[in-house]
Order: sequence, then structure tokens, then C-alpha cells
Amino acid sequence: MASMLLNSVRNCPVSPTWAAQFATRSLSTTAQLHVQAQTKSKKTLARPGVKNVVLVEGVRTPFLLSGTTYNDLMPHDLARASLQGLLNKTGIPRDAVDYIIYGTVIQEVKTSNVAREAALGAGFSDKIPAHTVTMACISSNQAMTSAVGLIAAGQCDAVVAGGVEFMSDVPIRHSRKMRKTMLSLNKAKTVGQRLSLIGSIRLAHLSPELPAVAEFSTAETMGHSADRLAAAFGVSRLEQDEFALRSHTLAKKAQEGGLLQDVISFKVPGRDIVSQDNGIRPSSMEQLAKLKPAFVKPHGTVTAANSSFLTDGASAVLIMSEEKALAMGYKPKAYLRDFVYVSQDPKDQLLLGPTYGTPKVLERAGLTMNDIDVFEFHEAFAGQIMANLKAMDSDWFAQTYMGKKSKVGTPPLDKFNLWGGSLSLGHPFGATGCRLVTTVAHRLQKEGGQYGLVAACAAGGQGHAMVIEAYPQ
Repeated sequence: MASMLLNSVRNCPVSPTWAAQFATRSLSTTAQLHVQAQTKSKKTLARPGVKNVVLVEGVRTPFLLSGTTYNDLMPHDLARASLQGLLNKTGIPRDAVDYIIYGTVIQEVKTSNVAREAALGAGFSDKIPAHTVTMACISSNQAMTSAVGLIAAGQCDAVVAGGVEFMSDVPIRHSRKMRKTMLSLNKAKTVGQRLSLIGSIRLAHLSPELPAVAEFSTAETMGHSADRLAAAFGVSRLEQDEFALRSHTLAKKAQEGGLLQDVISFKVPGRDIVSQDNGIRPSSMEQLAKLKPAFVKPHGTVTAANSSFLTDGASAVLIMSEEKALAMGYKPKAYLRDFVYVSQDPKDQLLLGPTYGTPKVLERAGLTMNDIDVFEFHEAFAGQIMANLKAMDSDWFAQTYMGKKSKVGTPPLDKFNLWGGSLSLGHPFGATGCRLVTTVAHRLQKEGGQYGLVAACAAGGQGHAMVIEAYPQ
């Protein structure tokens, strides 16, 4: 498949200098977008007999590079901080929430149901059920849509959904043989049995099993897959570095402009108060060009700078039925409308979730790309984003692999990830989805748009897309 993609999609019309152009002008388009949105007259996506589900508020801890200020914490500490931040920002009584759902990827064995532990630590009623979901990088997306389902079904009126990831302290296991020996030692009844088992230990048994961001089904790391995908779609190193620079530049402008309203301050025990993301580092094309390939050596194009970095962080959103939110005096930020999950070949199409999810969710909502005012796509790798943009702009790909008559089209870059993305803000695997949705809601308010679209890829060849509608201001 890779060779077919390379020959057929390489010439998709994406200029290699587009990112540099938009890096300096994207935020300045806000006023223009606001005027355009004001002149549009769009139908609402409300449906008769279907309960309106709204996003009331969304918060997140600062997203920090793993191994930095959060280094001595545990995952539930970050999740608890996000829950407390949501409580402080909304003022909702702790017993007014019906259910709590969190997403996470690499679980701490001591707190496997991190949603429950964080909820108890944040002071929520012990009568409120809580569970944890995992779906790779779209885990908190799954938490949110599970909340939507509970509300739409009439089971709940107010649900807190969120996500957390803590890469500073991941579980490292003993080797399989060592684990077997240790379990047998625990069952041994005599000194002789214990000595025999201890004597069977060899030096090789002491080698630990380190976790890796790799596919179980293919044994390939995600970075290696991203490099192959970029090559298949003819995405150059220059294009990837330009997009990475764009992400960091826009994130820095958004941070300095006070646009990242979802970030809450967090007093780290024994350390200072953290109030902003620390992975935003605008550089230069010259500096980026000096980095060597990180996965496919020596001729690969994916580097540490055009990849998302290992991140610690947590997020939380308050989702309610519109009726309940208004009854409690809240002004919702947005309606959560149609959503889809997609899945495809985890070997050659691991990171193409947005390409498959976008046309499907637009079709469900009865919208087109032209109707969308705000796009927020998860940036796992710059090459992954560029490959998706080229796939979305390819009639051949749509016809050959998706069974569509024509392409869905590429999101206009003056509407795309204007406040930075996962490459610059950080990507705590289980928490990014809530950030994407909250950012769309805030951008719709800021820019005066009506519809936003979230899309993300995930390990396993899976993906998610959701349409969000601005709440009338």
C-alpha cells in the first residue's frame, strides 16, 4: 500500500511553504473570521425529541514535559487537581454530579480506576459512581462521549468527564521469567523450595521490560509508523518542520495573549505554583533542520522537534443536559453534537483517523467542510497531520480506500489549530481529547463561529471525530 500511496498521492497540492506563511498571520485572522461568522446564517443541529447535551466548562492542569515539575506526583494527583479546578471554576455542588468518567492509557497499578480515586480525593460524594476508560490517545474523547450517552439516555443530568496521563513514572516490569519465579517464591512452603527458586535466577532474568509506544499487533513504534506514513504521502522534512514551527509559534502567541483559558494554576506539593504549559518552545527552521531522524535512521523525516513530546497532565469537563444546566443557572459554552469512532488498518493506516472520521461525522450532521468555522485536530506528529491533509484532499484515496465518490477536502489553515496543538502544548495521552473540545468551544466564542470539528488519531488504527455547535451568546 505504501508504494501505491506514494505514487498516487505524492502530488496532492499542499505548498511546502504554507506553514511559514500562516505561522505569522493565523492569529491576526480572528477579527476577520468573526465578521465572516456573523454574516453566516446556519441551521442549528438540534433535533426534535433528542435531548440537547452541553459543555458547561472545561479545565486542565498545565501540560508539562515529563520528568519536570510533576515528577514526584502520581496520576490521581493530577486528575484530582483537574477535578478541583473544575469545581472551583463552576461552583457546582460536589453532590450535584451524577457520574464521573476518566480516560487514561498507561495505568498506575495502585490506582487502576483513577477516576474513582481522583473523585474521592477531590471531595466528591462517595455515592457518585466513577469509572475509567482507555482508548489510547482518544481515551478522554471516549470519556466525554460516554457522558453524552448517559445523559442522552436519561440516566444522568450532570457528568464530569476527563483524562489524565503521567509519563514521569510509568510501570516497569520484571522479565516474565523473573515474575514467575517471584510468584512461585510467594507460594513456596519450605526453606528448601525457596532456596531452589532463588538459585534458579539468572542474570538475564533481571532485565526489565520497559514500556514502549508501540503497536502490539505489529510491534512497530508509532514514530516509525508516522515516518512511513509521511513517506507514503510524499511529506517532506521541510513541510514537517514548518508545521511544527507553526504549532509552537501559534501556541506561544495564544499563551501570551491569554487565550488558553482552560489552564488552571496548580500548587505542586513541595514545589512552586505551576500556571502554564512548559513545552512551548518556538525555534527556527535552521535549528530544526539540525536534528537527526528519531525513528527511521538515517534517512527518516520524523524528529524529536516535529513529534509530540511525552507529557504529564490532566483535564476535566462538566457535561450536562441543557435543561439541567439552565435550571442551575449556568450559561453553557457549546452543544456537543454528532460524533463517530472509526478504525482501520493499524499497519499502514495507523494515524489516519481524522481522514476517515471527518467525512463520516459531517455526513451524520448534514454538514460540509465549508460549514465548519473551527478545526482542532490532534497533532501526534507533524508528518501525521500533513499526511491526513493530503489524504483528505485526494479523490483517489477517498475512492480507493474509503468507498467515497470524492474527497472531503482539506481544512482551511486559517481555521486550523490556531492556538497551537499537541506538538507544542503537549500531549498527555489520556487528557488531550478534553483539551481539543474545550479549545473548540472557546475559539467559537472568540471568533464568532457556529460549528467546530474535533478529530484525532489513536493507537490501534482508531480515530474519533465530533461536531460541536456554539451556544447562542
